[in-house]
Amino acid sequence: MEQKETNPQIEQHAPQASTGPAAANAPEVMPSLEEMLQEAERKAQEHYDAWMYAKAEGENIRRRAADDINKAQKFAVERFSGEMLAVKDSLEAGLAVTTGDVDSFKSGLELTLKQLSGVFEKFNIKEINPTGEKLDPHKHQAIGVVDSDHPANTVVSVMQKGYALNDRVLRPALVMVAKGKE
Repeated sequence: MEQKETNPQIEQHAPQASTGPAAANAPEVMPSLEEMLQEAERKAQEHYDAWMYAKAEGENIRRRAADDINKAQKFAVERFSGEMLAVKDSLEAGLAVTTGDVDSFKSGLELTLKQLSGVFEKFNIKEINPTGEKLDPHKHQAIGVVDSDHPANTVVSVMQKGYALNDRVLRPALVMVAKGKE
């Protein structure tokens, strides 16, 4: 009988051991359809919540970008405008002077022009003054042709200077070109 008493103890411990060849042959417990449905619904809700969060975040990014673009357009010339105010102040100060001669007035205008040229240089606005150059229709606008000793299509005189901002033409130079020798 002692053997029967020890055998139940061995049998009680055997099912608890999950390692070894006996565990590999143990049947797996399949979850019920209800449990599988609940798990699928939970995962679906997680994915839906993540999608809604991503959608809201995308909308926020789009809105912030639109606001940034609007502000950039609205205040793009703020620095340039600040510099131009100093030039305007100089012009007004020159006009406010009631006494003085033409030479002092002219020297004041030259200083103001120098100040304006400094602003243009600071903001990379370059003058297009093509006298003697070959006509470039991207930078020059020919308004007339004149007889000249210069080769054909060479700029003979500039009627109005042109300007470029960062190598992009703001205003083409108005020029007269040589007709050339026949």
